[in-house]
Amino acid sequence: MSLSAGAEYSNFQPDYGFNRLGGIAVFADADNIVLHKLGAEGEARWLHFNQFFGETQAHYLLGPRYRFIRYHGLSLYGKFLMGGGFITYPNNIGSGSYFAYTPGATAEYRLARHWIVRGDYEYQFWPSAPGLAFTYPNPSNGLTPNGFSVGAAYKIF
Repeated sequence: MSLSAGAEYSNFQPDYGFNRLGGIAVFADADNIVLHKLGAEGEARWLHFNQFFGETQAHYLLGPRYRFIRYHGLSLYGKFLMGGGFITYPNNIGSGSYFAYTPGATAEYRLARHWIVRGDYEYQFWPSAPGLAFTYPNPSNGLTPNGFSVGAAYKIF
């Protein structure tokens, strides 16, 4: 079993405003838990940079990840996380918290025995969140925030 923890910078299209939100995330990965390629990931992300009239998002997600490829220091993972998505809508029109499920992919490269750099992509689904009011024919189509993150991790063991 291995355990690592780290931080990332994230850039997401929030699927509500007209800009991309930036922010920071922290994560922890536990690999080789039961099967050789199966692990788990937990993350918390706060998107508060580049706000569109006060819009922010936060994500708190947890779920399995699977290593598809390991070649020298490079590893490629697929993941499926679930948890909560929180949004403050632009112009203080309200806020909400919604169930979110998230398929994603991660590429990691081991720099040294304990240090890893990584890039990550997630496409989130918030099915119960209200969509934009001018979306025709169904304004309650949910939200689909998606974006990229880059960061580093320290492998604890």
